[in-house]
Amino acid sequence: MKCTFCNEKAVYNVKYNGTALCREHFINFFEKRVKREIRNQTDLKRDKITISVAISGGKDSLVTLYVLNKILSDRRNLKIKAFTVDEGISGYRPSGIEKAARLCKSLGIDHEIISFKHEFGYTLDEIMSIDNTRISCSHCGPMRRSLMNKISMYNKADYLALGINLDDYAQSILMNVVRGDISRYIRLAPHTGIERDGLIPRIIPLRKIPEKEVVIYAILNNIDYDNSWCPYYRDAYRNEARMIINMLEEKTPGTRQAIVKFFDGTRDILKNSYESKDMKRCMICGSPSQNDVCEVCSDLKEINERVLKKSI
Repeated sequence: MKCTFCNEKAVYNVKYNGTALCREHFINFFEKRVKREIRNQTDLKRDKITISVAISGGKDSLVTLYVLNKILSDRRNLKIKAFTVDEGISGYRPSGIEKAARLCKSLGIDHEIISFKHEFGYTLDEIMSIDNTRISCSHCGPMRRSLMNKISMYNKADYLALGINLDDYAQSILMNVVRGDISRYIRLAPHTGIERDGLIPRIIPLRKIPEKEVVIYAILNNIDYDNSWCPYYRDAYRNEARMIINMLEEKTPGTRQAIVKFFDGTRDILKNSYESKDMKRCMICGSPSQNDVCEVCSDLKEINERVLKKSI
């Protein structure tokens, strides 16, 4: 198969727009969409800008760091910093940390590690051994988000960049619709400006890029990423959303893009009509929260109580 735009051999057939792309045109196609998202999601005209990038060592986060650095590194007013949240998952996270640190070193980007064990007193493995009545994501999600915001605040970041691809994003939208969770729906990234006191605006430069294309971009640019799966992923509710969207995409290419287009067209309307709770400060840790006690502190209180009961 030849590239639609030149006579070179195509490396990828884009089903949803009917084109075949060679290496050069694929990379241009990929980066053009990322550049558009950066323009739409950020204000780069400030005197000084710091973007904090969360990297797990997987393809999405490492590609996010790589492409942001490629597009923005020439800007003198902009600094990119990277960090990894170490949840403490045996046999899984160490490999990701190694890949993350290696890419940062090759790009000359500062890399920090912030851990559940140091910040909360428990690894995720320890938490799951204490409380296996809930799925791991219900513990891990709020804790990860809390630490991502904490380290970004510490680094005085203007934006927190996350490696979320089109598949992930469409799944998140669908999950909130199915749950009828309007509050979470309208709070999905990307965020424009500091919308809630104490929370760094999140940006997601890959939100229009299908997962398969992220993999191809990583391969074409020799990005060494960790391709292992979290051992707790089987219990995640997201798996069902993934299955539904993949089925719809197979029958109607472009379904994922249509879901994101629907989200973009409805979120601002809902924001203007939905009465959301004012953000408070957690009475225990001081983090932004919709309740008097944040999800993390509430969870840790319950975990500590379980530990105490077992010791008696």
